[in-house]
Amino acid sequence: MITTLGIMTATIIEDPALRNKAGVFKDRDDAGNYLAEAFENFRGKNAIILAIPSGGVPVALAMASHLDLPLDLLIIRKIPIPGNTEAGFGAISLEGDMILNDPMVKALGLSKEDIEDQAEIVRDELKARNHLFREDRPWPDLKGKIAILVDDGLASGYTMMAASRMVRRREPASIVIAVPTAPMSTIEMLSDYVDMIVCPNIRTTSYFAVADAYQNWYDLSREEVVKMLQDYKRSEETGKSG
Repeated sequence: MITTLGIMTATIIEDPALRNKAGVFKDRDDAGNYLAEAFENFRGKNAIILAIPSGGVPVALAMASHLDLPLDLLIIRKIPIPGNTEAGFGAISLEGDMILNDPMVKALGLSKEDIEDQAEIVRDELKARNHLFREDRPWPDLKGKIAILVDDGLASGYTMMAASRMVRRREPASIVIAVPTAPMSTIEMLSDYVDMIVCPNIRTTSYFAVADAYQNWYDLSREEVVKMLQDYKRSEETGKSG
C-alpha cells in the first residue's frame, strides 16, 4: 500500500499492484483481512469500525476481529429508481440525511413526489434494519474517535456520502473510509468529505461494478447478516469471559 498524493483533500491509500484489476479478492472476508493489514497502525487507537449493511458487514467483521476494535453499524440505504431496485438515485440514513444524485434525478424526470414516495419506502426499511441488525441500540459516542466507515465497495458513492454526513455530526476526531474497491471518480468526489480513504483496488476503467473485484460475490440476505453479527457477538463474549 502507498499513499497517493494529489489535489484531493483526503489522503488516498491504494495498492498500485491492484489498480484496474478484477477478481483480486476471494470474497468479502478476504477483502476485510486485506484491509485489516493496511490498518495495523490503528490497533490500540481510539477508533471504531462502522459497517454499512449488508455487504459491508463481513468486511468490517474481519477488520474488527483482526484489529480488536469495537464495531457498530451505520443504517443507510440507497434510494432505488422506480421499477429498478438494483440502481439508485441517491441515499438516505436512518436519521434522515438524504443525498440525491441531481443529474440522475433530472435525467429520470423524477418529481418531488416521486422522490418522496421512494424515500418513504426506504425509511421503513431503515427502521426494520435498525431493529433487526442493531436491536435499536443507542448510537455509540463518536466524539474524539477515529471513525472507520466500511463497505464492500463504492459505486456512485452517495450511500457513503450520507454516512459521512451522519458521522460528522457526532464530532469524531477524523473520518476514514475503508473499502476494497471503488472507481477513482467516486473517490475524488468523496475526498472533500473525509480525512482518509483506503481503497486497495482503485479502477479508472469506463465500466465499474463492485462485484468484479471478487471471485465469489453475491447479495447477502438479512438472515445471513444477522447470523454473522450473532456469531461475532458470541465470539467476543467468549473471548472476554476466557
